[in-house]
Amino acid sequence: MEIKVLGPGCVNCHKMEAMAKQAVTELGIEANIEKITDIGQIAMHGILSTPGLIVNGKIRHSGKPLPSLEKVKELIKSEA
Repeated sequence: MEIKVLGPGCVNCHKMEAMAKQAVTELGIEANIEKITDIGQIAMHGILSTPGLIVNGKIRHSGKPLPSLEKVKELIKSEA
């Protein structure tokens, strides 16, 4: 599974990255989690509001408010 967390490095972006890591651990899913901070790359992925979460090439979340850990787990599990 390929997971990308997109954001310039704000507090919410770090929280999203931590939730993604915790979610895959709790779900027992093997995943490659990549953090993308470059604004140009973020825009190329179609994310206009950060933080963004892309799972297996599909945008699963963008912007605020941050989803809960349970919601992040649902988003990841739906693509497993």
